[in-house]
Amino acid sequence: MPFAIIRPVSPKMADCELTHFKRQPINTLLAERQHTAYEKALKNLGCKIVHAAAAPELPDSVFVEDCCVVLDELAIITNPGAESRQPEIEGIKSAIQPHRPWKQILEPGILDGGDVLVIGKQIWVGLSSRSNEAAVSQMKSFVLPYGYSLKDVQVDGCLHLKSAVTQVGEQQILLNPDWIDRNFFAGFEIIETHPEEPGAANALFINERLIYPVDFPRTALRLTQAGVELFLVDNSEFIKAEGGVTCCSIIFN
Repeated sequence: MPFAIIRPVSPKMADCELTHFKRQPINTLLAERQHTAYEKALKNLGCKIVHAAAAPELPDSVFVEDCCVVLDELAIITNPGAESRQPEIEGIKSAIQPHRPWKQILEPGILDGGDVLVIGKQIWVGLSSRSNEAAVSQMKSFVLPYGYSLKDVQVDGCLHLKSAVTQVGEQQILLNPDWIDRNFFAGFEIIETHPEEPGAANALFINERLIYPVDFPRTALRLTQAGVELFLVDNSEFIKAEGGVTCCSIIFN
């Protein structure tokens, strides 16, 4: 049974960090309802929920993925690239400690978990405004002894690597070709996002099914035509905060 660490929506979510999006009004009450539905989706797909301590004073704290990358052998506590988000890691560290030994990214390294894509023993790390080469070097020292390969990938035009590419099947990738070079994922079946839905590449693959935003219907159709079984959720308020469906949980076995 997979575990899923989640954290409540902050009442200050409207003050979230933004890099590529213009600020829009965020309905935090609607975000709370959407997050409740997201938690239900995780449970329906077989996850055991671990509730990290609420951090209402931290606007981005619902986006727990950025604080920790969990592998079978260890957890990597990140050092978020936005200074305002660095206090988020303590609550996530407390949530993961009963489940994994951990290492931590230290200065001058910065890393957001949204820039880390893990498929089996392959890891890709996005070099973005939130993650840098110093963090990649530290990650290699953590993971190479366990037999992982690690590649760094330049990210342009979006916030995180997983804004541009995610896993949607055992050998299937959902990718926005305008934001990421498909050649980094040779050997995978690549499904491209619909050109009118550039933000549609973020999906959460759990137990052979996919949590996916109802907000991107054209790309959803492409996924179903490729044989991917979707579990649709409304993600509208999190999208305004540059968040996707992977961002609000940390999944591990």
